[in-house]
Formats: sequence, structure tokens, C-alpha cells
Amino acid sequence: LPQRLASLAAAAREETWQSRQQLQAQRQEVARLQEELSRARQDGERWASALQRAQREALEREAMRGAEQARQQELIRDMKERLLELLREKDALWQKTEGIDTPMPSPAPRDSGLCSRCHKDFRLLSRRYNCSRLCQGKVCHTCSTDVGKQGRCCLICYQQRHSQAT
Repeated sequence: LPQRLASLAAAAREETWQSRQQLQAQRQEVARLQEELSRARQDGERWASALQRAQREALEREAMRGAEQARQQELIRDMKERLLELLREKDALWQKTEGIDTPMPSPAPRDSGLCSRCHKDFRLLSRRYNCSRLCQGKVCHTCSTDVGKQGRCCLICYQQRHSQAT
């Protein structure tokens, strides 16, 4: 019996020693895993911080891009309005200067329903004027100019009179 107890005690000591070794190995493994977990958490915090910073910068860039786009759209709108104004002005000037190159006014056409310069029909909104100068033709508002108390005259007669006066 003492030998059996001794062998059982030795076996128990051996088993205790192995259990302690396993426990020690497991503790080391837990410590290593805790270190990895700590590093992973730090990395996660750094990545989360970097992500937040990148998102904030992206939002700022988007806001700046939106403001720049609004300024560009405003500029485009202004340029379109200016272009329309210039086109209207060009058309008005073209209509006023059309036919100025002819040296003498052409005789008035027999058909009194047409402007003697641009040949537009006289209608309700297109008034007919008698040229108060050389040609005595019938002209529309666009093809004539106001000369004060003397009435209106066609642009050709007006140009000839003013070129002779200077």
C-alpha cells in the first residue's frame, strides 16, 4: 500500500506539474493574444480616426466644389444674358445700318404697303412714315430716324444730310 500510494502521489505530482506547464503555456498565450488585441484596437482607432478625417476632408471638398459649381453656373447665366443682349443690340444696329452703303436713296416703290428700304409690310404694329427729305419714300420705324419737328426721315437721307453738313 505505501508503494501504491507513493506511485499515486508521484503520478499526481507529474499530472500537477503537467497541468502547471499547460496553465503556464495558456497564460503566455493569453498574454500574447491580449497584446495582439491591444495592438488591433490601437490600429482600429487609428484607422477610424483616419477615416473620419478623410470623410471630413471629402465633405469640405464637396462643399467647395458645390460653391465653385454654383459660381460657374452664375457666370454662365450672366454670360448667356449678356450674349442675348449683344445679339439684340447687333440686330438693332444691323437693321439701322442696312442700306446705308447705297449712295442715293432709291425711289419709293409704287406699292405703298411695303417699306421702301427693308420691304416689310405695314401692318397694325408696323407704322408707316413718310421720309421728310430727298426720297419722300414710305419707311418703317426701324428704317427711319426722328429728326425733331421735321418728323422722321429714312436712314440714308439722314446719313447724307449729316455727311454734307460736316
